[in-house]
Amino acid sequence: MKHLLSIDDLTVDDIETLFGTAAEMHDVQRRSVKKLPALRGRTVINLFFEDSTRTRSSFEIAGKWLSADTINISAKGSSASKGESLRDTVLTVTAMGVDALVVRHAASGAAEQISNWVDVAVINAGDGMHEHPTQALLDAYTLQRQLGDLAGRHVVIVGDLTHSRVFRSNVKLLRKLGAEVTVVAPPTLMPSGIDAWSKEAGFAASWDLDEVLPSADAVMMLRVQRERMQGGFFPTPREYTVGYGLTRGRLSLLKPDTPICHPGPMNRGLEIAPEAADAASSKVLDQVSSGVAVRMSVLYHLLAGEEVA
Repeated sequence: MKHLLSIDDLTVDDIETLFGTAAEMHDVQRRSVKKLPALRGRTVINLFFEDSTRTRSSFEIAGKWLSADTINISAKGSSASKGESLRDTVLTVTAMGVDALVVRHAASGAAEQISNWVDVAVINAGDGMHEHPTQALLDAYTLQRQLGDLAGRHVVIVGDLTHSRVFRSNVKLLRKLGAEVTVVAPPTLMPSGIDAWSKEAGFAASWDLDEVLPSADAVMMLRVQRERMQGGFFPTPREYTVGYGLTRGRLSLLKPDTPICHPGPMNRGLEIAPEAADAASSKVLDQVSSGVAVRMSVLYHLLAGEEVA
């Protein structure tokens, strides 16, 4: 595996290998000295054309804990803000002798296009409304640590599916691992072609959250991405919350100790109530911790000469 652009790049064996390494990397977080020499002498560039807190920070920490030289470049502080093309920006950066690019971009397919221009490893940290593979990996890794084998487990993904790259990567990954998946959204936020895709990929789609929640083994709430919306996808925020938010009242519909996930950032009071975000069964902060371990694993397998199986 030279790049990680999509969950489609990974086999089940690849995923389990990444998870096994992530479990070892997770132990590093509990050490007083959080350093491994695995990527000493390697240089990783976090090239982010969209704002990010969790993803960029966790990739930076992951690289540094593996002893790589890690540098952050954002569009606002680069020549891209002066009109430089994506291709010229990428080629300029890689000409400096870097070993990997971690790329987030607003255009779907940007990471794959970049991988065709350069000879270094490219990791997709989110491209438009396409995919976010490391987020799906950390989500599934978090659930696996909580639930064990995910085969046959029912995972419910709720929210703004139309604009969500997290949803697309998660469906692919969870189905590869044998989980049963149901996605829930209002009709206006259900992606076009969902019926055909759900039949092909083997997941279910529903508009009725209250009907689906009682059978869930895990619930993943997605952020309402208002910055990507043009026009009214729902009448009011309150109406969205009443129909599709994980409210305090809906917590009683869940089985005891059902893991609650959210990729962040959370719109508290919109798609998730504070009582749900802060519940004992909430895995939101576990996801953040898992994110560093999983991204350490990805960087290690791409750059340390250890091919994923």
